[in-house]
Amino acid sequence: MAEHIVSSYDNDLQGLRQRISEMGGIAEKMLVDSIVALIRHDKTLAQVVVASDKRLDVLQREVEESAILTIARRQPLAVDLRETISAIRISGDVERIGDMAKNIGKRALAIGDDFQPQKIVVGLQHMSDLVLGQLKDVLDAYAQKDTAKALDVWKRDGAIDALYTSLFRELLTYMMEDPRNISFCTHLLFCAKNIERIGDHTTNIAETVHYLVTGETLAIDRPKNDRSIDATVAPGA
Repeated sequence: MAEHIVSSYDNDLQGLRQRISEMGGIAEKMLVDSIVALIRHDKTLAQVVVASDKRLDVLQREVEESAILTIARRQPLAVDLRETISAIRISGDVERIGDMAKNIGKRALAIGDDFQPQKIVVGLQHMSDLVLGQLKDVLDAYAQKDTAKALDVWKRDGAIDALYTSLFRELLTYMMEDPRNISFCTHLLFCAKNIERIGDHTTNIAETVHYLVTGETLAIDRPKNDRSIDATVAPGA
């Protein structure tokens, strides 16, 4: 990937990278804390997660405004333009990841001390750990302009979809077994979906990294294993 020689433009790009790095750190912490709050019924931590989203929103707006200003001032071409556009795309995905984590925090507040099936809790934790690994790796891929690492994240998303489908089926079973389970199972179902959507946003970032480095979009379809739309549970199962 060729480097430009205009130092002032390099400073602009460095500022964009630093903001995205800060956004990534906040989003990672929000995801971790939201799951901890959910599992431990920690309302204080859940409120911290919800409040943290404001900083992400501010940073995302700053990235957009700075990138647009940079394009207007520098009139970049080729790889420099791709870097600026990629910063806008990635900041948008990271901001949405923060929204998903905030939603989990809100669900943690809504569930409170209600009973949560241990099997589902373990599944949510495992799913969250996998997604967190994808998020860390794809942010590293962006920082290092590493297309191989980005593609690895992209390929791993199918496992998240499969796990979500499994949790979806389990939650349907609990709801059918006892109508009193419907309320908290619905909250947990939304939490699982938010985690799955975070995984989707990491693959978006991976695709952007590939575009940033190569100038080309991925020509193959994204691996998807979400079968929740077809999931059914037989009565009495």
